[in-house]
Amino acid sequence: QVRLVESGGGLVQAGGSLRLSCAASGIIFSINAMGWYRQAPGKQRELVATITSDGSTNHADSVKGRFTISRDNAKNTMYLQMNSLKPEDTAVYYCNADLKRLPIESIRTYWGQGTQVTVSS
Repeated sequence: QVRLVESGGGLVQAGGSLRLSCAASGIIFSINAMGWYRQAPGKQRELVATITSDGSTNHADSVKGRFTISRDNAKNTMYLQMNSLKPEDTAVYYCNADLKRLPIESIRTYWGQGTQVTVSS
């Protein structure tokens, strides 16, 4: 069984910082792309940032210059450093990973359970 567990969410004032982590555990042969998504109340889930296995990144325009995605392949862990937080960043943040459990298996996408980020004005 594969699990993705997010941590690091919480309540912060506008202008503050948080660092989210997403740890993958279980039977894992390889992890390809990983990503952070968020969903605010009453809104659709949206892409925040993605990172490939070789470290290429993509950030949504709304977070460019403020958020930075990174990963530690040795630890099967991904991070999201969030600086200059705004009230509109308030959402549940989810991580996902495209991975293979075994060499013969196809790549599947797994999701974490989410972590709440609340930014007060």
